[in-house]
Amino acid sequence: MQITRLNRGASLLALSLMIGSAPALAQDAAAEAPADTGGIADIVVTAQKRAENVQEVPIAISAVSSEYLESRGITSIDQLGTIAPNMKIERAPSNKTITQIAIRGSVTINPAITWEPAVGLYVDGVYIAKAQGSIFDIADLERVEVLRGPQGTLYGRNTLAGAVNLVTQKPSGELGGSAEITYGDYDYWKAKAILDLPQMGIFSAKVSGQIQKRDGFIKVVPDFIGTNPPLKDTNDLDNKSFMVQVRAQPSDNLTIDYAFDYSKFDQRPDYAQLYSVNQNGQPGDIFDPNSANYSGIPLFLYANKDRQSTATLDTDVFERTKTMGHALTIALDLGNAELKSITAYRTLDFNDLLDLDGSPLPVAVTGRDTDYHSFSQELQVTGTAFDDRLNYVAGLYYFKDKAETLGPQSFFFGASTFESDYGSHTEAYAAYAQADFKITEKLILTGGIRYTHEKKDIMRLLVAQPGTPAEATQIDVGYGDVPDAKYNDVSPAATLRYEITDRINVYARYAKGFKSGGFNGETNVVLPATAECPSGAVELCNPYKPEKVDSYEIGFKSRLLDNKLQLNLAAFWDDHKDIQLSVFRGSGAAGSVVFNAAAARIRGLELEWLARPADWFTVNGSFALLDAKYKSYLDGGQDVADNRAFPHTPKYSASLGMDWRVVEGDWGRFNLISDLSYVSKYYTYPFAIDVPNPSDQTAKTTQSPGRTIVNLRGVVSEVPLGGVEAQFSLWVKNLFKENNPQNFIDFGPSFGGLTVAYYPDPRTFGITAGIKF
Repeated sequence: MQITRLNRGASLLALSLMIGSAPALAQDAAAEAPADTGGIADIVVTAQKRAENVQEVPIAISAVSSEYLESRGITSIDQLGTIAPNMKIERAPSNKTITQIAIRGSVTINPAITWEPAVGLYVDGVYIAKAQGSIFDIADLERVEVLRGPQGTLYGRNTLAGAVNLVTQKPSGELGGSAEITYGDYDYWKAKAILDLPQMGIFSAKVSGQIQKRDGFIKVVPDFIGTNPPLKDTNDLDNKSFMVQVRAQPSDNLTIDYAFDYSKFDQRPDYAQLYSVNQNGQPGDIFDPNSANYSGIPLFLYANKDRQSTATLDTDVFERTKTMGHALTIALDLGNAELKSITAYRTLDFNDLLDLDGSPLPVAVTGRDTDYHSFSQELQVTGTAFDDRLNYVAGLYYFKDKAETLGPQSFFFGASTFESDYGSHTEAYAAYAQADFKITEKLILTGGIRYTHEKKDIMRLLVAQPGTPAEATQIDVGYGDVPDAKYNDVSPAATLRYEITDRINVYARYAKGFKSGGFNGETNVVLPATAECPSGAVELCNPYKPEKVDSYEIGFKSRLLDNKLQLNLAAFWDDHKDIQLSVFRGSGAAGSVVFNAAAARIRGLELEWLARPADWFTVNGSFALLDAKYKSYLDGGQDVADNRAFPHTPKYSASLGMDWRVVEGDWGRFNLISDLSYVSKYYTYPFAIDVPNPSDQTAKTTQSPGRTIVNLRGVVSEVPLGGVEAQFSLWVKNLFKENNPQNFIDFGPSFGGLTVAYYPDPRTFGITAGIKF
């Protein structure tokens, strides 16, 4: 055996333990760069609907390729929260298949199926419209692109904060593939396989998929008073997914791609740990024995702010999700132009049952049974003209969906029991165009515009069950009982880019973003009927308005030091109007409502850097600053802008990363990869910061202290083994046991200040072995 390179140094080893997650281009560039130069390789993205070098795209964009994703075992969107500055991805409270994606201070807190996310999620150009079911597995990704800032011109509605593009590996027409198996603590195991088949006539095909299982992080044990729990653990994993892709090439200029993806989760959700209840002796403190309003329920006995590894629950809990998608993409190359059609149909079946009080007492149990279908059709043309001085893209888009949720709820030992159902239909049309024009060889002007028209309806049924004090049908609004909500929007964008050198460019950009309005499907407010609102459901008769943003951005992108250093900087100023703020109501049937209560200014700074001084060592990092301020916030007719919190808006966030090829030889090579991500403290609800009474609802109760998470991985790769290439990895996640809560639910004063917390996954470790052929 011959060792050709050995890189020693205790300082590098210490560094590897300290620094972490690669933002944007980091490890991808290292993996793809030529070994003899040690330089940084280019990544090609399709963020503007055509292939471009990511460094030449005049927007704030981060991209990672398959090498980066594979080196960290990333196959799901909830693992992508550190790849771009000012992006934060959380699992929604109590659920493992629902995302809360925040970019630049914009986020949708509640994942109700009738509401829209602030960040657009796309798989191969197909829009994933809802937060429910948006955490799914894809075993074979080619790259991930994160576009920060409004993307309304090319992507449309609900990309107010940005867009995330998941791009899969397409069939190559050559025989190849890979297989791997992973085992870790908590009896975790994962099997993943990819098979690329040889071309047969005009057809190529590929199959990929994975299966994951793991015991729960939280052991469910009997209560100290002898309550026998109905389950053994929660926060487990049990999911399977696969994708079938077929490519047909009837001629040199015609490509037809069909993809079918399927994911199924049958597991138990994140544990809702009882974090706090009011114990201040106030009249409304229903869980405090010293209160005049004490309910007789000693819930305070189970509250604990320290992370727990055991729980006592009074009911079974589960989360069952099944998503399926069909996508047909047809591309016709006409030389200077390409015509493309993207047709997609997706379904979601979602069913959960949640114990939301974190105790063995039946205080709050809710469930959702959601059925969702969507269809979309996009026609697109891209091309060049005037001797390549003009690049253009134009298209037409149609989207239609149907969403319904049935929601049983039970509170206080069944004293208040509700059936809370809601549903909606959406239909949207859009037309868009964008063009880049070279004014000179160094100065490029980009202009674009999109027109969107959409309409929505609503269904709402709220029934207090027989035998309860509130027994009655409180709201019964069917489809068509209230006028449709209709919205029209024009989203322009303009960018000026100047190439200082072939490695350095600057840009200035304006863009408008648009987040759809709609109905408060979870409303529980009923007033006397009027001619304007016969049902009395005033929040359905008055749908909330779209949220809009005017965004101003300047940026600097560079490759320096003989292509060994990449440095990108972006600064932005966003003016938001009619912000859609989600407020949780813990009275009667629990639910959240959206108010257009505020206008705000959000500004920030984003730095990304990558250094590759040698072909065996890459170090990278990012830093983001976010400053959010309400310009107005009307509550009860008063402007309380100085006393309301911005949710999921940490002031500082950062990531650091390293990939160190320690040693290599004819036996393979050994790399040490470390990941670190840091998020400063942040609020999770837009509540009052300072309150007059200790028992009042305050954002401070649900403020996360922030977190620092370190992952470490040692990889032995390119090992020749019987005609195939083998790879082995030892890994640990959350190395230093970060235990700060990351999300909350605050039920409010009517529930005695009941607040539950959700924590990041504990430290886990394991081994992965795989082959490629």
